[in-house]
Amino acid sequence: MSTRRPFAAAALSLALLTGLAACAKDAEAGADTGSGASGTVSIAAQAKGIGKPAELKVEKQAAIAAEVPDAIKADGKLTIGIGALPTGFPPLAFVGDDDKTITGAEPDLGRLVAAVLGLKPEFNNDTWDNLFVGIESGKNEVGFSNITDTEQRKEKYDFASYRQDNLGFAVKAANAWTFDKNYEHLAGLKVAVGAGTNQEKILVAWQEKLKAEGKTLDIKYFADTPTTFKALASGQIDAYFGPNPGIAFQISQAQGTPDAVRNAGVYSGAGESLQGLIAATTKKDNGLIKAVADAINYLIQNGQYGQWLAAYNLDTEAVGKAEVNPPGLPKSNL
Repeated sequence: MSTRRPFAAAALSLALLTGLAACAKDAEAGADTGSGASGTVSIAAQAKGIGKPAELKVEKQAAIAAEVPDAIKADGKLTIGIGALPTGFPPLAFVGDDDKTITGAEPDLGRLVAAVLGLKPEFNNDTWDNLFVGIESGKNEVGFSNITDTEQRKEKYDFASYRQDNLGFAVKAANAWTFDKNYEHLAGLKVAVGAGTNQEKILVAWQEKLKAEGKTLDIKYFADTPTTFKALASGQIDAYFGPNPGIAFQISQAQGTPDAVRNAGVYSGAGESLQGLIAATTKKDNGLIKAVADAINYLIQNGQYGQWLAAYNLDTEAVGKAEVNPPGLPKSNL
């Protein structure tokens, strides 16, 4: 698996992203404009039709807020790193329709956590590599940016899990086929996948297993994600195997049209033996990670977490509990 799960391209809608690269620089750093430190948190507030807007009531939880180190809470802010430059990756993180607010599922969870901690969220939107530089330097007190929990990263960072790291199968909405976590269900199908991705590695391994059983799996490649979904709509392929958030995005965008798709099943990005996890990320031993995990668990227990996932059609990635430094992707998988 690569350092960053290469799903960004899978989540991009060509029409939607026109002009985002230019706008993203305006949101490179700065205070959040969506909500105060505690109270009403606006979800999908600047999302250009991505997600279902909602107003969630979240009050500061004094016991959890008390766990935040004094050095971090002294300025009343929680600085949140996002690695969405230059183009963003909907539905997870991108520049909103006001051309300045960083929005999407990841920043919105950051807003919710900050509200529980009684802190005002402030976002630093940067490139993927500089996101981690910011965490190490202390510029970013926590990262919410689709970061996979890995054993290698644990050498430098602490994690609080909040989403399953899943891949999914997109099929036409009228197609009754399901994956059901059984590679044998792929026999005889034409399935598209992105070249050089983690999901390609998994799909090729399944193709080899089927070949050994005397069965076929025809793997197809296309220039970009919009072209792939056009091929799916036209019947050139039976399914597309890609990052689950990108498929969730396409489902929301194509709903009610002849090109409508559905998710026919998910599979862990870490493979068969381990459920991959997406996690909030802090500098190792900076003392913040327990408070972040407890804040997420508060949101889970009180329903706002479920509302957040539903707003972005990411229900299939729900976790039952936020864990501090759970088992991550082994170094042998990287």
